[in-house]
Amino acid sequence: MSGRQPRETVLDVLTRPLAAKGLDLEDVQISSAGRRRVVRVLVDKDGGISLDEIAEATTEVSALLDDDDVLGNAPYTLEVTSPGVDRPLTLPRHWRRNVDRLVTVTPRDGPPVSGRILGSDETGVTLAVEPSVTRMEFTEIAKARIEIEFNRSGRLGTPQPPAETGPTDEPPAVRTGDDTSDDTSDDTSDDTGADTQGTEQDKE
Repeated sequence: MSGRQPRETVLDVLTRPLAAKGLDLEDVQISSAGRRRVVRVLVDKDGGISLDEIAEATTEVSALLDDDDVLGNAPYTLEVTSPGVDRPLTLPRHWRRNVDRLVTVTPRDGPPVSGRILGSDETGVTLAVEPSVTRMEFTEIAKARIEIEFNRSGRLGTPQPPAETGPTDEPPAVRTGDDTSDDTSDDTSDDTGADTQGTEQDKE
């Protein structure tokens, strides 16, 4: 593993074991926060991922990183989380998992367009772009991002206006491990999207 970046090595260590559990490893992000590093692992699957599944994935990821010693002896905070609704769409599975959502697409040639995802396959996507339906190949798309909607009641993963009474629907963060008082890290709250959920674990 000499000469390889930590992120690339972590991707190699985690991808196949998580796939064996039915999870896609979407990304690994390693950053500094005060005197610690933050290792954020983004996982997802068809149909969405529950907080219980995130907790199970956290246990698996923690054990894999400890066994491989890929991050050395320096302390770090491990976060395992879902990607969030506003993550860029870069793979066919991202489009498949967002059928019926509103998306803004920037073509490689032409101005951005907004439309609703009607369906997709391994090579392209069908969009409802008023007043017509259009097909775009993935090779024609420079970037694409889901638009968060507030007026489609009950849409899974879409944030809704807060209720007048009662608790929030947002799942609570789960923090495990030692909560060290000398952790002077900056704000490491999850900013990957409105429907993100995950767990956090300090590693000494």
